[in-house]
Amino acid sequence: MLLLLADREFKAWWFETGTPTFLVDTLVGRGVPSAALDGMLATEKLLGSFDVGRIATEALLCQTGYLTIRNVENRDGKHFYRLGYPNREVRESLNESLLEYLSGDDPQREANSLLLYDLLQAADFSGLEQLFQALFAGIPHEWHNRNEIARFEGYYASVFYSYFAGLGLNVTVEDSSSRGRLDMAVRAGGRVFLFEFKVLERAGSGAAMAQLKARGYTDKYRHLGVPLHLVAVEFSQETRNVAGFRAELA
Repeated sequence: MLLLLADREFKAWWFETGTPTFLVDTLVGRGVPSAALDGMLATEKLLGSFDVGRIATEALLCQTGYLTIRNVENRDGKHFYRLGYPNREVRESLNESLLEYLSGDDPQREANSLLLYDLLQAADFSGLEQLFQALFAGIPHEWHNRNEIARFEGYYASVFYSYFAGLGLNVTVEDSSSRGRLDMAVRAGGRVFLFEFKVLERAGSGAAMAQLKARGYTDKYRHLGVPLHLVAVEFSQETRNVAGFRAELA
């Protein structure tokens, strides 16, 4: 509050005065995908845990203020708490910190973020594919060798998601429908982009787009009356990059 009054400007003051080095190290060390943070489900007992040495990820994030209780879900008399970011500042700032850790020291990160925003506004899928291939290609080989996080299945999707979330875009992860859960939905430029992520060596070529079509994820957004784009992204563990990027107008 003092920084806000002194500068008379809204900025990420709360986040900047409490650098979450420990938090980022903990999330990465536990292999928690950044996309999984928004929408975590926890029990009352879990959130009440105060054992610092063994504190659950959900409790840590909630007690430190990086996540808050979004709503309460009653399932057969047992209460569960759906967690989410308290505001845009925390979502953007935390994902920027995670992205810095996940992708190494990239001097072009800010410029790439601005380019990502422009490409989404123009629905330039060829440009998006080239951008993300360049982003992953720019991560030093040595970084992969000394970081266990790069071996987690959710690593590639985490880098992808954190770029979007760091921009402050309207992003929904694990978006539920009657036929399953979509990996990520993004609203930008008067359009809705529906993303599905797969690891090529595990799911096979074409699996991401096949799932997008088979599950009918677009049905939930038809009433908006805006262009809906299916975007299938396949990552390769061998090349450590985007191996397949296909987009179709639904």
